[in-house]
Amino acid sequence: MSLKERDKKHLWHPLTQHKLHPETIAITKAKECVLTDEDGNEYIDTIASWYTCMYGHCNDYITSRVSTQMQKLDQVVFSGFTHEPAVKLSEALIKILPENQSKIFFSDNGSTSVEIGIKMALQYHFNTGEKRNTLIAFEDGFHGDTFGAMSVSGLSIYNGPFEDFFLNVKRIPIPNGKNHHTVLKALQEIVSNNKVAGFVYEPLVQGAAAMKMHNAEGLNKILKFCKKHNIITVADEVMTGFGKTGKHFASLYMETKPDIICLSKALTGGLLPMALTTCSQKIYDAFYSDDISKGLFHGHTYSANPLACTAALASIELLQSQDIQNNIKVITASHQVFGNHIKNHPKVKSTRQLGIIFALDLDVKMERYGNLRDKLFKFFMDNGVFLRPLGNTIYIQAPYVITKKQLEKVYQVIEDALEIV
Repeated sequence: MSLKERDKKHLWHPLTQHKLHPETIAITKAKECVLTDEDGNEYIDTIASWYTCMYGHCNDYITSRVSTQMQKLDQVVFSGFTHEPAVKLSEALIKILPENQSKIFFSDNGSTSVEIGIKMALQYHFNTGEKRNTLIAFEDGFHGDTFGAMSVSGLSIYNGPFEDFFLNVKRIPIPNGKNHHTVLKALQEIVSNNKVAGFVYEPLVQGAAAMKMHNAEGLNKILKFCKKHNIITVADEVMTGFGKTGKHFASLYMETKPDIICLSKALTGGLLPMALTTCSQKIYDAFYSDDISKGLFHGHTYSANPLACTAALASIELLQSQDIQNNIKVITASHQVFGNHIKNHPKVKSTRQLGIIFALDLDVKMERYGNLRDKLFKFFMDNGVFLRPLGNTIYIQAPYVITKKQLEKVYQVIEDALEIV
C-alpha cells in the first residue's frame, strides 16, 4: 500500500473535511525549497510549509548544530533547571528584539504563545490590583486554535462552534491610512464602556485573513492610545517574525513597541516545534513578588527543549547573515517587479507586498474552501508549485533560499493559473 492509502486508516488532518477531501499527498523528502512526494514528483514550497522553513528544508547548518546538541543534552524539565542552549538563545534574541523586550517565556507553538500573552495581560492587571476583563482585537484577525487565541480571532469559519465560550473581546477595524480618526473613536468608546486589559494584534499583516495588510502609522496611533490607557499590547508575530516583512520583526516599523511579543513558526527554521512569549520589564515586574500566587503558573513539558533552542539559535545566526539578508532584498525586489507586471491583468483585482510577503486578489468571487480554490490548488500542484490560495487570494511566502529560476517558475505558474479562473 502507498503512504497515502495507509494514511486514510488512522490519521485526521488539520483544516480538512475528510469526506470532501479524502486524498493526501505523501511527502518523502524535502531539501531547500523542494518537496518530493512518494511518486517522485517535486514541488517548490512557496509558503515555506506554513511560514516555518524560511532557511530551506533540512538546512545543513541547523541540522548539524542540532545533531551535535542531541549527543550532549536532549531534554530536561525547565522548571527549576536551565541549560546553555536556552541561555544562549535568550542572549541572541534580546539583541534583535525591539529594545523594550526584557524577558522570555517558552512554550511549544504559536497558539500557546498567544495564550500566554493573553494570560500575561489579564494577570498583569490582576496582580496590580485591578480586574480588567475585556480584550481588544482587529476584525478578521487570527491568533490560533486554543481558547484564548480563538477568542481574539475574528474568522468565524474556524471558531463558530466555540464562540459562546470565549473571553470578552471587542473588535476594531484595521487602520488603512484613511480611517485613523474612526479607529481611535471606536477605541475611545470601548475604553469608556469596558475595563480593557489588552490589545492583541498581528502587526501590519493578517496572515489567515489572506495576507491583509494595514498601515504602520495608524497602528502606531493605536499603540500610543493603548499605552496612554495602560492597555497591555500583545503583538502576535508568529507569522511576521524573523525577517518576512523586511525587518527582523514587524513591530520595528512602529515607534511605539508592544509590551508582549508572541513568536513561533520560523523561530526554529521549521526543524522543531517551539514558541516564545517575550515581554518588557514592566510586565515581568508585576509578577515578581513574595506572593507565590502572583507568579505565572503556566508550563509545558517541552518548554525550552535544548534541541529546539539550538535550532532557534542557529536560525537567528542565519537570519543575521549577509547571505540571507541579501536574499531577502532580492526576493523583495523580484516581488515588486512581478507585482508591477501582473497588477493590470484583467483577472487581478489588487496586489500588495511587504518584504518577502506577496499577495494578489483575483477579481472573481470565491469561497474560502470552495471548488474554484480546489481547482487552483490542483493546477499549482500539477505544475510543481505548492501554493495554498486563501479564498480569492494567491500569496507567496517562500524560503529565503529560493532561487531566481524557482521564483520565475512560481510567477509564471501563477500567471498561467489566471487563465483557468
